[in-house]
Amino acid sequence: MRKPSLGIVTPARKSSNNGNWQTAWRWSRLLAEHYHSSVLERWSGEPFDALIALHARRSADSIRAWHQTQRGPLVLVLTGTDLYRDLDADASAQASLALADHLVVLQELGPRRLPAALRARCTVCFQSCAARQPLAKTTRRLRALMVGHLRDEKSPETYFEAARRLVARGDIVLDHIGAPLDAALGEQARALAREQPNYRWLGALDHGTTRRRIQQAHVLVHASRMEGGAHVIAEALRSGTPVIASRIDGNVGMLGAGYAGYFRWHDGAGLATLLQRSRDEPDMLRTLARQCRRRAVLFEPRRERKTLLRLLAALLPRP
Repeated sequence: MRKPSLGIVTPARKSSNNGNWQTAWRWSRLLAEHYHSSVLERWSGEPFDALIALHARRSADSIRAWHQTQRGPLVLVLTGTDLYRDLDADASAQASLALADHLVVLQELGPRRLPAALRARCTVCFQSCAARQPLAKTTRRLRALMVGHLRDEKSPETYFEAARRLVARGDIVLDHIGAPLDAALGEQARALAREQPNYRWLGALDHGTTRRRIQQAHVLVHASRMEGGAHVIAEALRSGTPVIASRIDGNVGMLGAGYAGYFRWHDGAGLATLLQRSRDEPDMLRTLARQCRRRAVLFEPRRERKTLLRLLAALLPRP
């Protein structure tokens, strides 16, 4: 029996190794038993049976071209800035939404950003990753870790402010992994690392090293102002590392409404307070760890694979 073919369009090069490319690459592997998948930056007329496009605005050209051919079903994955920014004002993103046969969001609060008429054809697909054993943590200090390239959407200034407020706490270390995509933010990180001994900017690290750093941290900090569903949160939960996160839909949709580790977006003082509590109050980390263990099952690879296969089977009947 011939396997149906899928094109997975992602607006990112493999070399960028960003979240959209990682999602496309992972889905191609999860679906390999049942579908021939190709990961592309844009669709250029290849004869696929169906197209999956990540990001409404950045993949708009491919979405429009595919729709004009009427080749087969089109799945649009709303991955972050498109869901929480572009759909409000960008005409190309809005057009992509209208042309898609089915929509996918990456966390459970995503559907409420869509027009009510479209929610019935929207699927929530939590991103997955392999589980890793928690590593032994030092008791001499609390090690916090933020993972995210230095750009506005990730709100690194909030982490900088928390580090400044914790300068007198030698028992709390704030590590930071990410490339300086915004040069000004990169310079701020360099200056802070020179001034504050408890803040260490590690720059861009490979994925394996980053995952090990997540395993070694007491807490992962996720300070973003907008997210479609951050894969690094899944990696933390699947490594047994609790998360402290900004209270935005993209984070709450992954961690749950009742999670105890939220601070208001852009509130460096609130983040610093949570980090101090994580160090000074033993029950704080235990509570976060317990809540994270309950959510971790959402990010198992077999669950993600099952969701994708069910969606595609409904749109693209097997020959």
